[in-house]
Amino acid sequence: MKLNKFGAVAFGLILSAGAYAQTVDEIVDKHVAALGGMDKLNAVKTMTQEQSISVAGMEIPVKTFVVVGKSVKTESSIMGNAMISVVDNGVGWMIRPAMMGGTGEPEDMPAEQLKQTAGQLDPFGSLVSYKTKGNTVELVGKEKSGKNDVYHLKVTTKNGTVSDQFLDANTHLLSKVKANVNGQESEIDFSDYKEYEGIKLASTMEMDNPQAGRMSFITNKVVINGPIDEAIFKKPAK
Repeated sequence: MKLNKFGAVAFGLILSAGAYAQTVDEIVDKHVAALGGMDKLNAVKTMTQEQSISVAGMEIPVKTFVVVGKSVKTESSIMGNAMISVVDNGVGWMIRPAMMGGTGEPEDMPAEQLKQTAGQLDPFGSLVSYKTKGNTVELVGKEKSGKNDVYHLKVTTKNGTVSDQFLDANTHLLSKVKANVNGQESEIDFSDYKEYEGIKLASTMEMDNPQAGRMSFITNKVVINGPIDEAIFKKPAK
């Protein structure tokens, strides 16, 4: 069968598009395998993390409770003042001390913050099962990040959140994310991966905050599939 010039070009474009999509899926599949594999990830129903945040000369303890896909609560204490954020079944609330612009009482979470916080319902990120979740992934290319080669992926979630995610080309683990958070460009570096019950998680995250400067998040403890009392996600009465 002979193709005219236009047909040959069109056929070539179809083939290259198919190869391009396959390349994205190959990278994502290797990322999932590096995290521990889909079976182990799907078996995670709850996760509790204890972290410390180093910022502006302070060490702030943070505890996060996640019922995967349903509820997430993050609680910390700043100079003796409680700071809490919760998303539960699509509804968000929070408690902020006066120094953070709040009243110390429960209040509804703004829509934009709710969208950002809801991302924590998915502890393994938007790449895992991205098609099932309604996300789209574009391979921007292979680049250098410091001394390492990385795959640059542009990820658009179902709710419209866009981020640039960079996977180490050797380990296929996430090394950096760039995104617009509350109107400001944010960059988070991930490193020092540790294994918890066969699942790898970054134990160090670092980011620059326009107000507070460099922030470091160190994970001290992770409990997978431990008991979580779902009453902790309910908004208390004023």
